Amino acid sequence: MSSNTTCVKEGNINTGFSNSLPWIGLLALAMAGFICILTESLPAGLLPQISKDLDVSEALVGQLVTLYAVGSLLAAIPLTAATRGWRRKPLLLLCIAGFLVFNTITALSSIYVLTLAARFFAGVSAGVLWGMSAGYARRMVPASLKGKAMAVAMVGTPLALALGVPVGTFLGTHIGWRLIFGIVTLLAAVLIVWVLWKMPDFDGEPDDERLSLHKVFLIPGVRPILVVVIAWVLAHNILYTYISPYLAKTALGQRVDLVLLIFGITSVIGIWVVGMLIDRFIRLMTISSITAFTLASIAMAIGIDQPVIIIFGVIIWGLTFGGAATILQTAIAQAGGKSADIAQSMLVTAWNLAIGGGGIIGGILLEIFGPELLPGSLFILLLPALLIVVLAKKHGFPKGIK
Repeated sequence: MSSNTTCVKEGNINTGFSNSLPWIGLLALAMAGFICILTESLPAGLLPQISKDLDVSEALVGQLVTLYAVGSLLAAIPLTAATRGWRRKPLLLLCIAGFLVFNTITALSSIYVLTLAARFFAGVSAGVLWGMSAGYARRMVPASLKGKAMAVAMVGTPLALALGVPVGTFLGTHIGWRLIFGIVTLLAAVLIVWVLWKMPDFDGEPDDERLSLHKVFLIPGVRPILVVVIAWVLAHNILYTYISPYLAKTALGQRVDLVLLIFGITSVIGIWVVGMLIDRFIRLMTISSITAFTLASIAMAIGIDQPVIIIFGVIIWGLTFGGAATILQTAIAQAGGKSADIAQSMLVTAWNLAIGGGGIIGGILLEIFGPELLPGSLFILLLPALLIVVLAKKHGFPKGIK
């Protein structure tokens, strides 16, 4: 039977595997992630245009990003739990259809409240998508390729941040923000055809194997990973959110775009490196990534008067954080076992909390210490994260992929 008509049970997943990656299916998941990040981030780069068109303040337009994050945060755990018995392909199609519908509403609406609602429900689609995508990718391949499969499926995120959002912002300022959201809608329509055509399908989780949320949370390894997610992603978002005021104190104050481009490019390289090594060295890669990010952030604080040091720090930051999503999602999928999708939804919730916390805590640190010391302050988060990884050598961050 063709892969797009076969519903594969988890117990039989190893039959019929080849030693090569199922590129078409994995790239479909990558494109879903690309659309997800584009949908989330585009309003931030198009604030003036959207503000003028909808006749509201830029601060209110900023809430289009907030409502998307709230939708993801509120939906990830409960909806992933509610749909874990569903077959995977129909659920994936429903999520992509959500992007198609709600981005269409965003592109056409001239009513702020309606646009806000569309953004919220687009975020709901994202929360469910992120909760299922890692498990979907892992079920397509044998154990020896699970890490590489995750890396391919996750590549849409850094590509969206490095290329999609900047290009979308640039085009939006010239051809109009509504047309950009229309293009994202068109991408979602193409992806629906793609999934229907070539995506394999899998059964949902059987009733007798479903653990309660509380029991999934108590699975050995899950809680340490979630703490590392919060600390690592929070540290990243503090620096990323307030990179402009930090750079304003340096000789690179007028080159924020260049710095972010360097970060984006190195992030893509980082996920490629992780994809090559994660199946054998997930523990080593986690420890080395957090350690290198810690040292880079300290160097960026100490070498604030040296542009070369700052650029080098940004390169290390991008290389180490580019593969963070793959590392952390692989680790929690491995720890969660048959309850991997629920564990992933907890990771999505923790990730979104860290994103929101980055703006709040970073703002407080900015007021107290000033932008110059902002990078150096990240060790308060990164050192405990590193210690947890070192200690969680049996369940959270073992030496290889199970």
